[in-house]
Amino acid sequence: MTARGHAFPARVVLATGNPGKLREMRAILAPWHVEVLPISDFTQEAPAETGLSFVENAILKARFAAEISGLPAIADDSGLEVDALHGAPGVYSARYAGASADDAANNAKLLHELAGVPAERRTARYRCAMAYLRWPVDPAPIVCQATWEGSIVEVPRGSGGFGYDPLFRVEGSDRTAAEFAPDDKNRVSHRGQALRALVAALAGGPGER
Repeated sequence: MTARGHAFPARVVLATGNPGKLREMRAILAPWHVEVLPISDFTQEAPAETGLSFVENAILKARFAAEISGLPAIADDSGLEVDALHGAPGVYSARYAGASADDAANNAKLLHELAGVPAERRTARYRCAMAYLRWPVDPAPIVCQATWEGSIVEVPRGSGGFGYDPLFRVEGSDRTAAEFAPDDKNRVSHRGQALRALVAALAGGPGER
């Protein structure tokens, strides 16, 4: 099956070194029996994420992965947008507290920046841009985007997920993303929505673009 000249691939490289993202994306792609290879199978290097938007960075990373591997590539760029912080940390989510910061440091900085901000002003969302390139110079990449609405709690809760999940209370729920079971999170998360839309586009079905 094809969509706009794109055939559903038998093998694809995922342009991520984040084990949490790799685990989630492999689980979502499993029903399509695609052989999923991490970029670490080909290189330990990573491109500089110089884009000013999630879409720019997703395409940049997918292009790098396709060039290194010789395979079709899927890349996502995603992060947290907090309204009271004018959309920060945004594209800098993974390095909010510095280039070598871990999840704990990023979470601590976020809580510091939101100190004193009342609950009604702590609205936030996860945003994901997912890109698929057949070749490094693919002139027609597929790009799908999705958001996951919520707010930032004052104390981390839950042991699942990664990133800002322990602080992200999902809209319409009393739970943080870190308190969701993995399968439940994959069904509703920004990344799960964007990847399913991309798969639908590749399979010739409906999908958000």
